[in-house]
Amino acid sequence: MDAKIIFWQVLAAYAFALAGGILSASLRLSHKPLCALISFAAGTLLGVTFFAILPESLGTNRWWMVAIAVVSGYAFFFLISKYVHHVCPACAASHFDEDATRRFSQIASALIIALSIHSTTDGIALGIGREFQVATAATWSLFLALCIHKFPEGFALGSLLIGAAFPRLAALGWVATVEAATLLGGAIGFFFLAKASIFWLGLIMAHVGGGFFYLAAHAVLGEMVRHGKQLVITSFCAGIALIGILNICLRMLAS
Repeated sequence: MDAKIIFWQVLAAYAFALAGGILSASLRLSHKPLCALISFAAGTLLGVTFFAILPESLGTNRWWMVAIAVVSGYAFFFLISKYVHHVCPACAASHFDEDATRRFSQIASALIIALSIHSTTDGIALGIGREFQVATAATWSLFLALCIHKFPEGFALGSLLIGAAFPRLAALGWVATVEAATLLGGAIGFFFLAKASIFWLGLIMAHVGGGFFYLAAHAVLGEMVRHGKQLVITSFCAGIALIGILNICLRMLAS
């Protein structure tokens, strides 16, 4: 893919996170519409994993290698969430209750570290896209899924900061700073992984897909505990369907 396209994709993903942070500073949504958005975003992450990432990875690697990479990505985010902090404030929105907000000063460092790792991974996934010259459907569906995911992520982080009595401008500044790890990840993927073989890039993407699977599962299960199953499942399936339809359309156009 063209370098300019990769640059704008990474920048746009970052902008969506900032937009979520700005909205959280000016508007307080009830959790029901946020729940629907989180579930929809989770569906897009799972959709891009199954319809784009896994097919591309399986096209360049043996199935058992891809399976190991997926498990490693899932385990990586699981361990960070278990021993550091939840890697995504949107995916774990139901965990950020009033008690968590009151204890924000105790969890701030862990949250920033975990979210920075998560955002860096997002950026890397986009940054290495230029090596997949023929993967138009995969790269564009990945871009769309990450943008959809970044918005509630920025919103959830901004809401948590404002709930912890941060001034609105300061909260937005922290959202911008933490989410800047997306730009860092994009640079790492573009400049430092540019010479990696398709074999290794396929495994890296499978690893990222495993992380997406963890985020999607965690978000949906967490929301279903606190809210109606119908809203969560409907929004989740809509996200999966969007990515599936997008991949079909892009592959038809490419053929």
